[in-house]
Amino acid sequence: MGLVARNKAALLGGAAMALLVGMHAANAQEAQTNEQDKKGRVTILQRLIFGAGAEKVAIDTPQSVSVIDQDDIDQKQAETIGELVKTIPGVNVSGSDRTLGQTFNIRGIGGPESGGEEGRIIVNVDGATKFYEQYRMGGLFTDTELYKRVEVLRGPASSTLYGSGALGGVINFTTKDASDFLADGQKGALRLKTAFDSNSEGALGSAILATRLNDNFEVLAAGNYRYANSYTSGDGTEVPGSEIGAPSGLLKGTYRFGDNNEQALRASYMHWQTDENDQYYNQTGIDVPPGFGTVDRKVTDKTAIISYENPASDNPWLDLKVQASFSDTVNDQSDATLASLNRTFGYKTYQFNIQNTFDYEGANFVNHLTVGSQSNYQERTTLKSLSGTHPQGERTATGAFVQNEFIWDERLTLIAGARLDWQRLEPTDIAAAASKDHTAFSPKIAAHYKLNDTFAVFGSIAHTERVPTIDEVFDSAQIGRPDLKKELSNNYEAGVAVSLYDLAQQGDSLQLKTTGFYNDITDLITDNGRLANPRFTNIGQARIYGAEVELGYDSDYVFGNAAYSYVIGEDLLNDTALNTVAPHEFAFTVGGRMPDRDLSFGWTSRFVAGQDRVSDLPNMRLPVPSFSTHDVFLTWKPQDGVLKGFETNFRVDNIFNEQYREFLSGTAGKGRTFKLTLAKQLDW
Repeated sequence: MGLVARNKAALLGGAAMALLVGMHAANAQEAQTNEQDKKGRVTILQRLIFGAGAEKVAIDTPQSVSVIDQDDIDQKQAETIGELVKTIPGVNVSGSDRTLGQTFNIRGIGGPESGGEEGRIIVNVDGATKFYEQYRMGGLFTDTELYKRVEVLRGPASSTLYGSGALGGVINFTTKDASDFLADGQKGALRLKTAFDSNSEGALGSAILATRLNDNFEVLAAGNYRYANSYTSGDGTEVPGSEIGAPSGLLKGTYRFGDNNEQALRASYMHWQTDENDQYYNQTGIDVPPGFGTVDRKVTDKTAIISYENPASDNPWLDLKVQASFSDTVNDQSDATLASLNRTFGYKTYQFNIQNTFDYEGANFVNHLTVGSQSNYQERTTLKSLSGTHPQGERTATGAFVQNEFIWDERLTLIAGARLDWQRLEPTDIAAAASKDHTAFSPKIAAHYKLNDTFAVFGSIAHTERVPTIDEVFDSAQIGRPDLKKELSNNYEAGVAVSLYDLAQQGDSLQLKTTGFYNDITDLITDNGRLANPRFTNIGQARIYGAEVELGYDSDYVFGNAAYSYVIGEDLLNDTALNTVAPHEFAFTVGGRMPDRDLSFGWTSRFVAGQDRVSDLPNMRLPVPSFSTHDVFLTWKPQDGVLKGFETNFRVDNIFNEQYREFLSGTAGKGRTFKLTLAKQLDW
């Protein structure tokens, strides 16, 4: 980390600390992100799920879905997105723990070395689809401080609403709003935050200004600077290439108008950047000489969105959402050890979404019919170098979908939907290549039935088709060969949900959700490595199956949650294991509250089985032994007195300094890490 970067972070962190100490008492407003259940406290399975049709909580959804809210983000003090999702069943970080090396893996879908995972797991930021496809790099470049919510929908059933081919699922990120920091009657709020990390000697300085200019218009401006040196693993070994220095920011305005200010017009711009010299080119593993060497790398990620919403509560035929977005990710590489890596990689996406929900209510039923479309144009460029291993191209795509949700007697929910997508791929730098057209069809049907207030059963059948990407179609080794077939997935799920109340004390709540799944994938496209000819092939048939268990408990003084995932993946053509399936895992958090002291505290553990189900096919992974990590945390949020509005979070990750490596990671995990966050909000 350069001296200038260190000084910037130190100045920003020091300024934040000075204001934290010097500020007078103020009326702080904590953002409310959860819907309070009428029977008691809200567990992790009672958090609201945002989507088409009726609002529902996770346990009442006929799909595996998990929500990370603002309290989780604050408590975890996560420096990377991967740290947020580690305890979600069936979800793993693929690549490495480096900021520039992280991609996602859901239920065995998502490879750490391949850049062609776009489409198998769809990642949205406020509805704008992100995509990045570069060998030995991650797929999402951002900062956790920009977000208040992460929603993970597991399995192909999400393809209907979000895009065909989501074999693994969908991850939706929601950025902060001014209203999260403003109570009724308040005109403005200033929130300052600083954080420290002992392992990488990292620091964060953050400032958020939220203002309500009048009853209709509010604005949020957020700025962050995060830096870290290379972290060390449990045995004290430095993991090179994990240093980072990254400013980021968010500007977001919301204008409300119409009856009861229901209609909303929003505009936002998000920016993230890092500029590092002598950065390891390989961000998903450890370079072995001669390897890829180092490179000066400047990565810039931009997202701009404008949207309009009209829920029209007095008109059952109108619940309209319209959005236009632009996403641009650029990786400018220079002074590389290997001259061929002096390149500029660019990925642009222009997108337009529109959908409307029609409601019809009868004597003992309600029906929600949602129709919509999604169109986008993507551009993939490689400058300053000959192409071939990273072909340039353009993608034009349009999808139309319909989903109907029928709810009878508040007990039976039936959801049926279908989506039709079309895409055209155009090469921009390979004369011998021709444009390609593809279509994809994604239907589904799901049901959820409440036997009584305690027990419910659910199930779904979903089919989706993933069409080949620019990288897969126009790689130099593919030119002149038979066309790749599109991937076909048939997914089956079934499960049981249990809800219990007033167990140990009045108002407590416990939920349990168990889901079994079976995913049959035909013509799965596999990456045989950059030296193979052809590089991409269809492997015929693969099978992924398993189970997930989620449990949540909450009361006035005790809270906890647990998750277990069991996933098996098989290449049926070669009778071998799929190399992208993480081992079985059990994670839990148990904690307590001292309301009279405004304290909460807890313990989190992960127990991960060893993984020896590997094959000797291309992109093989080495077996890993089992491991466990244990974390402790403490949060203090004074609600009264002169310290009201002040917040302290203390945490120790990997408290026993375990030496371990995730199966899908090319680097060792972080050793013992002490974290401290201080924040203060001033309202007026």
